[in-house]
Amino acid sequence: MLRIEVATEDLLRSRFALSPSFELCTLLRALHRGGRPLPRAWAARLRPGFERLRRETELDAVLALHAPRSGADFIAVPPRGPAQSWADDLAAIRAAPREQARAEIAELTALQPVRDPRVRAVLDAPDVVERVAAALDLAWQELLAPDWPRLRALCERDVVHRVGVIGERGWAAAIEELHDSVRWSDGGIRLGAIDGGDGDGDGDGDGDGDGGTVRLDGEGLLLIPSVFVWPRMGAQLRPPWPRTLVYPARGTAVLHETPAPPRPDALAALLGRSRARLLAALDGPASTTQLARQLSFAPGAVGDHLAVLREAGLVVRARSGRSVLYRRTALGDALAASQALPDERGPTP
Repeated sequence: MLRIEVATEDLLRSRFALSPSFELCTLLRALHRGGRPLPRAWAARLRPGFERLRRETELDAVLALHAPRSGADFIAVPPRGPAQSWADDLAAIRAAPREQARAEIAELTALQPVRDPRVRAVLDAPDVVERVAAALDLAWQELLAPDWPRLRALCERDVVHRVGVIGERGWAAAIEELHDSVRWSDGGIRLGAIDGGDGDGDGDGDGDGDGGTVRLDGEGLLLIPSVFVWPRMGAQLRPPWPRTLVYPARGTAVLHETPAPPRPDALAALLGRSRARLLAALDGPASTTQLARQLSFAPGAVGDHLAVLREAGLVVRARSGRSVLYRRTALGDALAASQALPDERGPTP
């Protein structure tokens, strides 16, 4: 049992954030060691690319920086803001001081010696930080970037929910809703079993990861929703990270369910063919003009259909400079992902 003492000042400084580098490291650990359960369909889809990256890139040097209960901090950097992007994390990884990287590599390789000469050559190289960063970037682009908009939306919706709970029922209720193993008691947080490690956090507390007391000292708590930490909690309790709890985002369990075989025209029957095609096309933010060109629809018809989808909660819009961009909500993502929509162009509506 681990206890985190929380003062009023700590609550004022506590915050939520997303961590793309944490998610990537946790995904790589799951694919490499099988430590955390991945959705079966995801594992089958990602494993061939993962194995190819191991053969063709220096990804094995990254994997050598992951141990069962610890890992290199410089490859899983703490987020600085709520809208952290992979570009932000990659820049921070590349900016890691060489001395820090060297020290962390030495500590990890002492725990688990590296016998592969190719991996050893990378870890001993003067440009090890840049080479590890490049391998991580390739892994991100291949394994996680295609799914990240959907996963990010899921995590963002989780944060909105938690902030709402804080406003309605206070911090104690919000903390206890993070996970079944979390309890608010006597001005502090009690945690049951948690996982430690880089991409899984460091559960050391006062040193052992399974007990002791942690004091926030007025610095607050960083709370990170995660897709890949499911079904347990993670914690990071040593510098350079702030005191951090990583918890399963709401809705993560759905990713592990085996969906029923989709009917190709089911979404079109529900929404109409044109609206179904628009929803499918919004796999990234797009303007009315862009969608009209992509689908050969009349711009006015696109605007009408988007208004209906927006009222149904399937898309949202936001201004970006002079443009208004539309993107799917998590509900829209779920509907689009569950259907195999035809790709052929239909008549202009």
